[in-house]
Amino acid sequence: MRTSRRTIVAFVLGASALAAPALAFDGAPVNQKDTAIPVVTTLPGAAGAVRSKVAPATTPQETSLSALQYAAEGGHPIAQWKLGRMYANGDGVAQDDLRAFEYFTRIANAHAEDSPSAPQAQIVANAFVALGRYYLSGIPNSKIKSDPDRAREMFSYAASYFGNADAQYDLARLYLKTPDASREDFRYGARWLGLAAQKGQHEAQALLGQMLFNGDKLPRQAARGLMWLTLARDSAGPEETWIKENYNRAFAKASDDDRAMCLQMLEQWVQGRRE
Repeated sequence: MRTSRRTIVAFVLGASALAAPALAFDGAPVNQKDTAIPVVTTLPGAAGAVRSKVAPATTPQETSLSALQYAAEGGHPIAQWKLGRMYANGDGVAQDDLRAFEYFTRIANAHAEDSPSAPQAQIVANAFVALGRYYLSGIPNSKIKSDPDRAREMFSYAASYFGNADAQYDLARLYLKTPDASREDFRYGARWLGLAAQKGQHEAQALLGQMLFNGDKLPRQAARGLMWLTLARDSAGPEETWIKENYNRAFAKASDDDRAMCLQMLEQWVQGRRE
């Protein structure tokens, strides 16, 4: 999202949040090559590409769906991703998480070793994230059961090999929210969280901002925490009330010095974006 001085003025007035990424998180950046793990070569639900004749469609929607299905059976990852999302959301088709899982699995199995700079790399990374979330929660009445360890494998691969910010955020949450997490686990999770926040993942920005502002398992840095929360507040969707509420509470509690320092950080970020 474009950041301008108008958003900084809005911060000073307390009228709205800003759109500006913040300064670097205190942890050292994660070396992606060091954290990469081999992809699991066989995922449950994988199905071979089966070509079949498409029955004549009678509506534009049916024509579009048939075309996607034909392309997906031919191995096209974009078509497989679109169908996976359609079945996951019940968008134009009956909602079916298992079918969505199978489409995402096809992508992961066929393209796990594609170059991170390949045109389809983001889709492949997103498929790993989707699989990780399914493994995290499981799919009711199916063979896909909750398996946090498998979920971590999916997130780790997408986060390290493809550098996917959503995967980095999900991976960070796994490390940070594990009941018996060690100090090293927490440090590792905090680094992933900071990396995702730097890339503009607004949920990561909100969580990091909350932790820094409140001093929750991290040394308290109120101004920097407010900066992250401001950034996240500007990017949050209408349904993400937790982000807006955390921002409002932090802004109300922040001292004048904290707000002034936060503003300086935001101005520095704006300047950095222009250069």
